[in-house]
Amino acid sequence: MAVASEARVAMEQPRRYLSQLCKHFQHKLPVELGEDHGSIRFEFGVCTLNAEAEMLVMQVRADDPAALARLEDVIARHLLRFAFRAPPVVEWIPAA
Repeated sequence: MAVASEARVAMEQPRRYLSQLCKHFQHKLPVELGEDHGSIRFEFGVCTLNAEAEMLVMQVRADDPAALARLEDVIARHLLRFAFRAPPVVEWIPAA
């Protein structure tokens, strides 16, 4: 059974961070990158990213809760590292 969660992160330049996340992982993982969207396929789950007006929407899906927690952690840590000048608040909400 797949589990999922979502974080809606308020930030300036969400496209910039969407692109930075995808480009960071593309040397090791399958990545799709468009102007306003992207996805990163990890061995333990998938992260889908969408840039909206001053909002980065991150959705993660994994096969089990432990893998989901790991995916949430990896994505949030990297985003916070890239956005260190104005650290955003990343709060994961379980998807229905």
